[in-house]
Amino acid sequence: MPISLILAFLWAILANVIAMFPSRDRHWTNAYLLIAIGVPILGFVTYQTGPVAGLLCLVAAMSVLRWPMIRLWRLVSRRR
Repeated sequence: MPISLILAFLWAILANVIAMFPSRDRHWTNAYLLIAIGVPILGFVTYQTGPVAGLLCLVAAMSVLRWPMIRLWRLVSRRR
């Protein structure tokens, strides 16, 4: 298994462990940290295993970080 996929799986496990702990800011600080870590890993997955695996990892990350995606969608749709 490529190292990029191992890093992506570790990122997913880390995201789920972080979600188990209570947070005063509703995990937004953690979400920003996970996004900052996840974007280079996603690029590495896409580079090493191809665009299909990259898209699958992107969909998995979007399902974990769904509220930042919902807020981004609302922001983009409001500007039209």
